[in-house]
Amino acid sequence: MRSSERLVVAVASAGVTWPHENWPAPDDPYVDRVVHVPPPYQGLAETTADVVVLHCEDPAVSFPGLLEVLRTRSVPAVVVSPRRDTEAVVEVFRAGAGYLVEGDRCPEMMSSAMVAATVGHTYLSPSACDALREGARRMAATDDAMERLRALLSPREQQIMELLSTGLGAQQIGVRLGLSEKTVRNNLSNIYAKLDARSGTDAVLRWLGATPVLRT
Repeated sequence: MRSSERLVVAVASAGVTWPHENWPAPDDPYVDRVVHVPPPYQGLAETTADVVVLHCEDPAVSFPGLLEVLRTRSVPAVVVSPRRDTEAVVEVFRAGAGYLVEGDRCPEMMSSAMVAATVGHTYLSPSACDALREGARRMAATDDAMERLRALLSPREQQIMELLSTGLGAQQIGVRLGLSEKTVRNNLSNIYAKLDARSGTDAVLRWLGATPVLRT
């Protein structure tokens, strides 16, 4: 996000009414306004939006179509949906999009998710984060390879990954651990190398055991 400007958010509602007409508030420090783009979202190619929000009942049905449109644009996405099951959350998270569960967010969280998306951070609301972690626990309950991979990380790196997997960004992690943001980012670079991860999303999936381990 450009420091001197607030964000423009494109809202793609998949056959359901956008329930957040009062968001953003006029004094929202991060989001300036929203523009509504109806299905099949071809209008996204004509917007100058900084981030896209998909509001839908079922991401498994609606999200692939949005991703296809976004292939022609380098713009991040956030999904807002009432579904909070592991399958829905993991599939969206794998694609690098944020996920907010309806009824599990507030205006401030909505705005924070938009800002996070523009700086490459995948934001999860609390219920979405719980769903991801629960699914990972089920999938990795007997995965010795995943435990060996975790052991490659130093105690500090493990602390950072635990916080990253709860949806915190580098700056927030630094505040929690008393580290500078630069130090956290340096640690993350080392972590990605150790986990054979290409991004923060990939690292979290490997850390939680929700994606295959490539190296042990």
